[in-house]
Amino acid sequence: MFAELSITSNFTFLTGGSHAEEYAGRAALMGMPAFVIADENSVAGIVRAHVATREIARQVAMRRDFEAAHGPVGPPAPAHCPRAPSADIANVPRLIPGARIVTDEGVTLTALPRDRAAWGRLTRLITLGRRRAPKGSALIRVGDVLDWGVGMELLLHVPEPVPEGWRGQVARLIRKFAAQMTLVLAPRYDGQDSIRLAGLRALADGLGLPCVASAMPIMHHARRRRLVDVMCAIRTGRQVETLGRLAQPNAEKRLRSEAEMLRLFRGHEDAVHRAGEIAARCTFSLDELRYEYPSEISGDETPSARLERLARAGLRDHYPDGVPERVQKMLEHELTLIAKLKYEPYFLTVRDIVAFARSRGILCQGRGSAANSVVCFALGVTSVSPEIGTMVFERFVSEARDEPPDIDVDFEHERREEVIQHIYEKYGRHRAGLCATVIHYRGKRAIREVGRAMGLGEDTIAAMSSQVWGWGGGGLREDRLREIGLDARDPRLMQVMELVDEIQGFPRHLSQHVGGFIITEGRLDELAPVENATMEDRTVICWDKDDIDALGILKVDVLALGMLTCIRKAFDLIAAHHHVDHSLASLPPEDPVVYDMLCRADSLGVFQVESRAQMNFLPRMKPRNFYDLVIQVAIIRPGPIQGDMVHPFIRRRNGEEAVSFPSDALGQVLAKTLGVPLFQEQAMQIAIIGAGFTPDEADRLRRSLATFKKHGSVSAFRGRFMRGMRDNGYDAEFAARCFSQIEGFGSYGFPESHAASFALLVYASAWLKRHHPGIFACALLNSQPMGFYAPAQIVRDAREHGVAVRPVCVNASYWDNVMEPDGRGGLALRLGFRQIRGMAEDEARWITGARGNGYVTIEDIWRRAGTPPRLIARLAEADAFASLGLDRRAALWQARAITAEKPLPLFAGDLDGEGIDEGAVRLPAMSLGEEVVEDYLATRLTLRAHPIALLRARLTPDIPAPRPDAAPGGAALS
Repeated sequence: MFAELSITSNFTFLTGGSHAEEYAGRAALMGMPAFVIADENSVAGIVRAHVATREIARQVAMRRDFEAAHGPVGPPAPAHCPRAPSADIANVPRLIPGARIVTDEGVTLTALPRDRAAWGRLTRLITLGRRRAPKGSALIRVGDVLDWGVGMELLLHVPEPVPEGWRGQVARLIRKFAAQMTLVLAPRYDGQDSIRLAGLRALADGLGLPCVASAMPIMHHARRRRLVDVMCAIRTGRQVETLGRLAQPNAEKRLRSEAEMLRLFRGHEDAVHRAGEIAARCTFSLDELRYEYPSEISGDETPSARLERLARAGLRDHYPDGVPERVQKMLEHELTLIAKLKYEPYFLTVRDIVAFARSRGILCQGRGSAANSVVCFALGVTSVSPEIGTMVFERFVSEARDEPPDIDVDFEHERREEVIQHIYEKYGRHRAGLCATVIHYRGKRAIREVGRAMGLGEDTIAAMSSQVWGWGGGGLREDRLREIGLDARDPRLMQVMELVDEIQGFPRHLSQHVGGFIITEGRLDELAPVENATMEDRTVICWDKDDIDALGILKVDVLALGMLTCIRKAFDLIAAHHHVDHSLASLPPEDPVVYDMLCRADSLGVFQVESRAQMNFLPRMKPRNFYDLVIQVAIIRPGPIQGDMVHPFIRRRNGEEAVSFPSDALGQVLAKTLGVPLFQEQAMQIAIIGAGFTPDEADRLRRSLATFKKHGSVSAFRGRFMRGMRDNGYDAEFAARCFSQIEGFGSYGFPESHAASFALLVYASAWLKRHHPGIFACALLNSQPMGFYAPAQIVRDAREHGVAVRPVCVNASYWDNVMEPDGRGGLALRLGFRQIRGMAEDEARWITGARGNGYVTIEDIWRRAGTPPRLIARLAEADAFASLGLDRRAALWQARAITAEKPLPLFAGDLDGEGIDEGAVRLPAMSLGEEVVEDYLATRLTLRAHPIALLRARLTPDIPAPRPDAAPGGAALS
């Protein structure tokens, strides 16, 4: 039997012309018993092939079960009949993991691990090469293969022409690995293959190596040849027309069946059959990867005992008057299930990370499914009370689903790096690493890069990409092309659009995940290769979130959230000025005045509800309790909007439409959202209860609902869903509407638990804005960049809430914006040096550190703080010298008089007499309009007049123009 042992997938970026999944499907159709995905110095794509073969096995098993019950599968059944599984595939190919090792000395080997130990050595080898080199490349030497190649089948590729020194390096390998090595016979399909194969056979005989045949496919099907050429052009920075010999001469480098290989290798049939023999010796499967989570044992205490002790102690802290019986029962249930599934170490790891952050004063908050858990609440991972909402723990950890839990923890965006480096220090880089994110070709990038490779002009490419919107950005229709003045029937343009559609979803390169950490008990680099990230002091593995989920590997998400930075800074300011300590869990709950403020859409700067869409919806939603905020967060999303969920819900909430349910069973699922599905959990329950989905089918539906799913295909479930709803007595119109709503989640839909975690931050930020508007504005400004609004809008909103805002001042400001006494028993917001464009924090620290009792002249700053003239000019442009009695122009005049070459004060006098006193020059005052413009140029905001106020007299003649002598600190006009 023939097995293809050296396939190049599109994870050899911009080289391979097919997905690993496509190779798996093609191998199944060909009846191939096994195949190898062997990308260059990488195993990034093999999990996708592994998942594809599992799906093929599932379909084949379904087909056999169907045939056992209904007889052989014949022609396609009519649309009204249950659909039988495909009869095209009866073979389940076996994936053999491997990699093509390209060494620095020019020796190329396909390395196939025979067992789990050899897999660990292969990943260590790749790690070694990738840690030596910058991101995206590897530096592997023959000596490294000698050190780590034990237990692998090593297939030797012969370069053409053979470089000098190649035979000597190969001889080193043969001396150690003679029994493991085979020489690859590969055709080039140029009419000279019979001579070439004979020469390779002679070379193998001279080296004492057997031969194995390989088609060396770079595509699963011949139709991908054009795309392979386009990717080569992108990789080399050329146009397809100028590729020359770099272009594929034909479409022959594709996956081949055994019959084709025997024809191509006539006279070398033994090499074809040897591929099957080698495949039989490689028994390792990715299913053997037994992920071991760190034990987290502390002293003599077992993880189970430690988790229970910490959880019970945490609940006592949350409920000093006694833990409610319901919460106590929920805790017992969760601890029992966690112990049964042996997930205690995972919860302890997350708890320890959160405890470290809190010990450093870093605010953090668990989100997502963790909000379903009393244990997470007790451990301090989340502040969402288990008594809020109706979530169940099994949405988070389920014995039936046999899936690991996934806890996402948000940390302050300015200090998350401290947490990341703590994890590296605690576990070591050999045990901890971030997972990857695969950057795929999507609409605009696909059009730009394919268009350039095909020789389109930049103006044409810009016009085409301007018509693509959204995450995926599919192909352009002919009418859209005509609208922008392009001939949709032009052969070159038609070819470009076909290639753009074809390249959609192809991986382009690996990036690092936003914060998904993999932590292991043993060596992480024996589980998966570890490589350098672009960012300094970061290391990542080559698999992304979906790959890790497929292999059952636990991941801790260490994420960044700007609002947590803002809330923590606000809490610090409240403690400093009001001597009250607050935390997310201790804020006064369900404050009516906070909800009154939100009902007025007074939510500028408030987390998640500050967008114009949210502001428009708040007065219609009229939130009056925490669960209303949960719904508010979830409903204004592309998914619910596209699924037409918003208007039916608000009509029912306002009593304009009767709340009704198609059945009592679905009523239990949809009652809390008035019969409108808003959460992913409800979509799953509708499928199970209404359409009769099995738990496995519902789980696959859940996966396809994942936010921004790269290859999501919710629509694939439509036929199954519609049949199930019809069989259970629901009319077709209702079923279609339900599925349309479910389908909307494929764009972006929130789980209820995720919305609950975010709703807590909505309430916290709204409470701060309502009760401490000045402190909230100060914290927002100190946490920039974040959110929807610029500093000018934040300052204007604060002043409209009665906050006194004071300008930047060399004698009163610090780097951060601060609160200071306003002279009336309250607090005023003093703008900091961070608001000045082009000013760095360390420069501001020198000014404040040398200030003492204050600066009297501009030269004081230059002498005492060592502030360079260019920076003094920036301070002058920001009108920061007003407290010295200098307006902006006078300050700029004096600032420009200071030069880097000016002598120190001892030698400042003119030896022939005092020079001209340039500071005495009288300059004309700036107009209000000029002052406003300069304010925006220097600090991106003004405390004088709103720019429109300068034109108001022209726009509305009855309203007088602002006075020209308006000064900083006056009320901003709108």
